[in-house]
Amino acid sequence: MKTDLSTHDTTRIDDTRIGAVRPLITPALLEERLPVPDAAQALVESSRTAISNILHGKDDRLIVVVGPCSIHDHEQAMAYAWQLKEQADALKQDLLIVMRVYFEKPRTTVGWKGYINDPHLDGSFAINEGLEMARKLLLDILAIDMPVGTEFLDLLSPQFISELVSWGAIGARTTESQSHRQLASGLSCPVGFKNGTDGGIKVATDAIQAAKATHSFMGMTKMGQAAIFETRGNDDCHVILRGGKQTNYARADVDAACALLKGAGLREQVMIDVSHANSSKQHARQIVVAADVAEQIAVGDRRITGIMVESHLNEGRQDILPGTALRHGVSVTDACISMAQTIPLLQQLATAVRGRRGL
Repeated sequence: MKTDLSTHDTTRIDDTRIGAVRPLITPALLEERLPVPDAAQALVESSRTAISNILHGKDDRLIVVVGPCSIHDHEQAMAYAWQLKEQADALKQDLLIVMRVYFEKPRTTVGWKGYINDPHLDGSFAINEGLEMARKLLLDILAIDMPVGTEFLDLLSPQFISELVSWGAIGARTTESQSHRQLASGLSCPVGFKNGTDGGIKVATDAIQAAKATHSFMGMTKMGQAAIFETRGNDDCHVILRGGKQTNYARADVDAACALLKGAGLREQVMIDVSHANSSKQHARQIVVAADVAEQIAVGDRRITGIMVESHLNEGRQDILPGTALRHGVSVTDACISMAQTIPLLQQLATAVRGRRGL
């Protein structure tokens, strides 16, 4: 019996768990509303080149990705950016400082998903507003001549902001994801892959090899059209040691990671994340871990090309509670060290780079 397609009902099998579908602004419309000024474009281009030069051994400075665990307030992020800019200028001969501007937060179970997904921190999920607010913040930070780095978690959101990003990260939970490796292969910026949540390094070396290769995959264009993307591969990828079941920032850990990289035919270099498992999730221990890393650099280890630090205006963390005002400049996700604690840490790293340079 022939089926009458005009009355064919698929509602019993299609979208049965979808509560609502709302319109999404296209990347092209958002870019038209918030275009990239020439100065910002020049900064992104020059800072990407500088980071690449460090990764390829053409520049002996240290990449320092430092900033809040997550962004939740524009004004406070800008206050942090201005203070960081002062340090970036003072230490530019030794450190290439990139502000950590993370908009998306991977959750172990559930929780606040970040500035793009829930910019008002109230469960309203005003994603179109979040995308606009995120892009506006990036442009404002670039306007003070401060390059930015972010984690790429969602596979569509890069189309809205990625041309403003100088350095990107793929997190421990997504380093093994084929989709994120394909994404990295087409991104225009250098990308760091974190080791797995268990501390395994091979998953990150596999990711680098995959991201260096060409790929074809489905995605969304700037015009919001579904399309097939063919990438050229990204040779500016590297490993980020962030710990796992144990810490992995010590000299022996760097040796082990670099031996694995060498065996895979990759550059022997690492960036060390002094937070997360490497600080045993104790934010103040970042200072201790950074001091250890600085000592490794000072005695001549050139395999350490970068470091990551979670830092905010003020120390600690706080919960988002309905009806309760948030404390100024305090993280709403992982605990951070304060700017007052960050400044001597940056100075210590710069001193270490000068020591390495003099050997």
